[in-house]
Amino acid sequence: MIHSLFIINSACDVFIEKHWKSIISRSVCDYFFDQHRKAINPEDIPPVIATPHHYLISIYRCGLYFVAVCMTEVPPLFVIEFLHRVVDTFEDYFSECSENVVKDNYVVVYELLDEMLDNGFPLATESNILKELIKPPNILRTIANSVTGKSNVSAILPSGQLSNVPWRRSGVKYTNNEAYFDVIEEVDAIIDKGGATVFAEIQGYIDCSIKLTGMPDLSLSFMNPRLFDDVSFHPCVRFKRWESERILSFIPPDGNFRLMSYHIGSQGIVAIPIYIRHTLALKETTTGSGRLDITVGPKQTLGRTIENVVIEVPMPKSVLNCTLIPNQGKHSFDPVSKVLTWEVGRIETTKLPNIRGTISLPVSPVVTDSNPVINVKFTINQLALSGLKVNRLDMYGEKYKPFKGVKYITKAGKFQVRM
Repeated sequence: MIHSLFIINSACDVFIEKHWKSIISRSVCDYFFDQHRKAINPEDIPPVIATPHHYLISIYRCGLYFVAVCMTEVPPLFVIEFLHRVVDTFEDYFSECSENVVKDNYVVVYELLDEMLDNGFPLATESNILKELIKPPNILRTIANSVTGKSNVSAILPSGQLSNVPWRRSGVKYTNNEAYFDVIEEVDAIIDKGGATVFAEIQGYIDCSIKLTGMPDLSLSFMNPRLFDDVSFHPCVRFKRWESERILSFIPPDGNFRLMSYHIGSQGIVAIPIYIRHTLALKETTTGSGRLDITVGPKQTLGRTIENVVIEVPMPKSVLNCTLIPNQGKHSFDPVSKVLTWEVGRIETTKLPNIRGTISLPVSPVVTDSNPVINVKFTINQLALSGLKVNRLDMYGEKYKPFKGVKYITKAGKFQVRM
């Protein structure tokens, strides 16, 4: 399966390499570097690169490239999912996954990679199991290991490793039993110049924080489960029960985990919660100036307030500067990248946020390749834009009554408005 893993920083320096089956030279990364030079953005690098003797499968997260090297054909999504699981594990252990943090924890990183992959095949990828095998680093443990020469690896096999519920350890006890569910939806949309929706879909996921004593068996039901176009589940979910009854039945892992991801788009029209009125004039080249006017307002939010609104406009390369006045928030213009950023914040319906002013242009005739696109970011609390509602959560196998809570959040994914 996976022979080697290379972790590469933004400067294309390999600062960690791990080999499982046979040592593969770093020179294989030259094929990746060639694609890196051709790409404008890190996301433009092909996730699968075929070379004469290897396949390079990569992801880009936290400013780092994780490149897996395979000798034979493998399902690419399988490898990509494993690489994402590696990054999630690093974030769980070290709170963040950056070059400096990884370098500061070299020993733990190599111990984790040894346990997560065995002879090139995924072995232990659940956080609960890994934390029983390898203790998360702290200052006292690091000092003790330096003095005694011991490692973080436990000599005892995790209790759940050989059970039929490997994602949950046995003997879990809590004073306060709690189960929290976050229903998070990200709206991907393209809005044309006239305000009509060209494309819209919702990528959603349910994140859980479960702190329950013993071995609880949970059932989560929805008011309208037929909304889902496509779903993917954590291994703890019983798929047959979902297929027959549209109910999530599972024995949860202990702690934080993603219960399911879903996609909504083909059924009906996705509601757009925000609108943007915009005017951009770049034709006044005789005076060396143009005009920009942008107004932001709520559209279909069911009375909820839109917060954390940020507007980004990549201006044409011919723009020299922007002199703008917002009635709310603050703005900045980067003369190098030509990106205008307006941090709007919260939208109040009584006074809609507006920014207007002049754009400095060269006096010579300006030829623009295309009109810029407005990138929008926002957050709406206590609203699931798709209309998804959790009906109830039932618990079996334990006698206590846990505290239960559900929170809904709608965010902007790749949300663009054409000018």
